[in-house]
Amino acid sequence: MSGPFDGKRVLLGVSGSIAAYKAIDIASKLTQAGAIVNVLMSPAATHFVTPLTFRSMTHQDVVTDLFDLHSRQAIEHVALAKDADVLIVAPATAHTIAKLALGLADDPITVTALATSAPLVIAPAMDANMWHHPAVRANADLLVSRGATIIGPGEGRLASGLMGWGRLAETPEIIGAIATALGAHGDLAGRTIVVSAGGTQEAIDPVRVITNRSSGKMGYAIAEAARDRGASVVLVTAPTSLNDPSGVDTRHVESASDMLSAVLSACEGADAVIMAAAVADYTPTHPAADKVKKSATDELSVHLTKTVDILSATPRNLVRVGFAAESTNLIRYAQTKLEAKALDFIVANDITVPDSGFGADTNKVTIVSHEGVEDLPMMSKYGVAVEILDRIVARLAAKR
Repeated sequence: MSGPFDGKRVLLGVSGSIAAYKAIDIASKLTQAGAIVNVLMSPAATHFVTPLTFRSMTHQDVVTDLFDLHSRQAIEHVALAKDADVLIVAPATAHTIAKLALGLADDPITVTALATSAPLVIAPAMDANMWHHPAVRANADLLVSRGATIIGPGEGRLASGLMGWGRLAETPEIIGAIATALGAHGDLAGRTIVVSAGGTQEAIDPVRVITNRSSGKMGYAIAEAARDRGASVVLVTAPTSLNDPSGVDTRHVESASDMLSAVLSACEGADAVIMAAAVADYTPTHPAADKVKKSATDELSVHLTKTVDILSATPRNLVRVGFAAESTNLIRYAQTKLEAKALDFIVANDITVPDSGFGADTNKVTIVSHEGVEDLPMMSKYGVAVEILDRIVARLAAKR
């Protein structure tokens, strides 16, 4: 199953910042994801990281000199600019941001930026106070007004030892921003997709909760795949160990009640809702205000009350997709839920199948709809997300 970077030509501009070493990880991750990565380095950047390092990571020539007669890319830099799917400048110094804003062209990065029509993503990195200087902010705002995307910078300890804003955004954030730029005109552009993820936590007392084994990976994969196809995504997530996906409006909740409110709010003006979360069917009726102490008795009873079915409460004009995680009678239970909740389709997975379901990076699912039953092979959760979204795109087109 292809991902958002397969076969995409990504130009990675590296300017002269101490954070240039972090661009090695960006180049590596993009290459591993299937992108063709060409690195463009300013002269100053070569003092921090060698071109050989990037060439070893990407298996592509690295452009460092506009006048290198031995480099086809340097002589014909317009060829790279013409074929690029996206240009990312990471790290982007204050000086490079100024040159990009002014349209100056005196190094491989800035020349290519003028010559390409590909989306421009900029990840600033600079010392404390520089990011807040009026000139730097004016240049950044001008680039954004022209369509560029700026990711970061973050706040923290800088190479100088100072604390402040100027840290290069983390690699996952930058990769997410690139994916967003690549998918801006995808088949879900202009659509809003609501996704739920994770396992809700129902409080017994201030310390203990009733929860389940959901890792949230499936819901997060759906959110990322929808983002990669141009959708505006709202991810309503119960507690997980996962980082918030870049470019996704992530809203954190805990209980089934919290998720109900957040999902219904997010559905206002949305086009589709995908309930991948494992929502508790029951919640403690009267959670204790203080920690319940261990007593001499061998048993403790907790009275439970049924929770509201969130998906059934969502607007019927949306494309509505549910999940059924079962250990027995998979198809029968999925068909029952499909009818009871009036869904467009439901994604059923047998949690007893090895490497499928809770906690795994892969999933083996069956898509059950009113048209029939489709058994899909084992694939990555991102791959499953693509299959789900393919069917949502078709249903949205039919509704139109």
